[in-house]
Amino acid sequence: MNVTLTRIVASSLLMLMTTAVQAAIPANAKLYKNPSCGCCDDYAEHLERQGIEVEIIETQAIGDIKESAGIPYGQGSCHTTLLGDYVIEGHVPFAAIERLFEDQPDIDGIGLAGMPSGTPGMPGPQQAPYEVYRFSEGKATPYLSL
Repeated sequence: MNVTLTRIVASSLLMLMTTAVQAAIPANAKLYKNPSCGCCDDYAEHLERQGIEVEIIETQAIGDIKESAGIPYGQGSCHTTLLGDYVIEGHVPFAAIERLFEDQPDIDGIGLAGMPSGTPGMPGPQQAPYEVYRFSEGKATPYLSL
C-alpha cells in the first residue's frame, strides 16, 4: 500500500471513530440555572456549538435540583445539566463530556466544582488543570484532569 493511500485510510478511520463518539452523545440537554446567572447561558451556547440543543430551565430552587441529582456536597457549581442518563455539574469542558460518553461508566455523572477561569462560559485564562470528578450516590472521585 502506498503512503498516500495509507494516510487516506488512516484519516477515514479516525473520522469514523470521532463520529461514533459524537453519535453517542445525546442531541438534547436540560440545563438548570438561577435566573440571574449569565455564565450559565454562555455554557449552554458552548454545548449548542457542539451540536446539542439545550433547554434552559430557570429556577430559584437550584439547590433542590442539585440534591436530587446527587451532586456531592461541596462539589457544586452554578448550573446542573442533564444529558442523556448523566448529570453534568458546572462548566465541564466538552472533552470530558466526550470521554464520559465514550467510556459510559456506571455513574451518576461528572462535574467541575466552582467556576474555574477559562472553562466554557467563564472568562479568563486557564490557571490550573481542570480536575473533573465523577460521582455516584453523592460521593465524588477523580475522573480526569484537563
